[in-house]
Amino acid sequence: MNPVDREEMARLLPSPGDPVLPSERLIQMEAHLMREITQEAPARGARSEAGEPSPARPRRRLRIAVPVGVAAAAVATVLTLATSGSRQPSPDPEAVELLNRIATVAAAHNAPAVRDDQYVYTVTQGMQEIQGEGRDTFRRSDWQAVDGERDGLARITVLAGPSGKGTRDMKLEADPNSTTYRELQALPTDTDKLYERVWTATEGQGPTHEEAALEMIGSMLRNATLLPEVDAALYRVAARVPGVTVVEDAKDAAGRAGVGLAFGDGDEREVWVFGEKALNYLGSGETALLDVGVVDEVGVTPAR
Repeated sequence: MNPVDREEMARLLPSPGDPVLPSERLIQMEAHLMREITQEAPARGARSEAGEPSPARPRRRLRIAVPVGVAAAAVATVLTLATSGSRQPSPDPEAVELLNRIATVAAAHNAPAVRDDQYVYTVTQGMQEIQGEGRDTFRRSDWQAVDGERDGLARITVLAGPSGKGTRDMKLEADPNSTTYRELQALPTDTDKLYERVWTATEGQGPTHEEAALEMIGSMLRNATLLPEVDAALYRVAARVPGVTVVEDAKDAAGRAGVGLAFGDGDEREVWVFGEKALNYLGSGETALLDVGVVDEVGVTPAR
């Protein structure tokens, strides 16, 4: 098209104009921003006795008196972003690719037949801080009722540390607030539905919403290895959450090397570790998963 034709075409088209939000919408956005600045979230959750993270760890937000000028500037920033079509952070492509590969591997496994009168058996290894004395390295075997209706057992062996070597048993009372195998089995395996379930359940928690969602997923990975479809769906949901990065030389709490997926910063950083070739879940930098299976009675181990 020559310059004359281009100028003629420009005169025929209307000018694009500047996007303007209705005044009612400006008021709504300002009110929403002020609520976000001043609201208070629940306090962070505690860690369990064995040092494992709770499913989601909320962080308290401070009430802050915001000067009018600062609030106005913040509102202006939000409105600028709204009119310019700002975008949320996107998941890391390398992490997405790895998580989808892990999901494919997980989905290919066979799910065992499990009865309500049986127990899920897991063996984990990690470290426990002993206040003022140092850290114990422990190994823990758990027997938890499949339906959550009966008491279970935790057998904890201190391998090294200030507490001294030794083994003790602890009864695990049936806990209505603990996620059972059957409840985990009932989770939707459709990625969209499971993402919505996780995202809604973790709203307002964690250092960030993304970290809270990933922590919730991580809390389910140990027993989900017995449920291939649920396991695969959890990894596909994690692939949708921004903030996950790949760690090439990761190690679990037992020192086993593999490829890792990390999220969070500083003391909040968490790493899931997988076998470098098999892509099986090894655990995390805090707790290694050494064994998982299903048994008929408390205190017995699976036949291999």
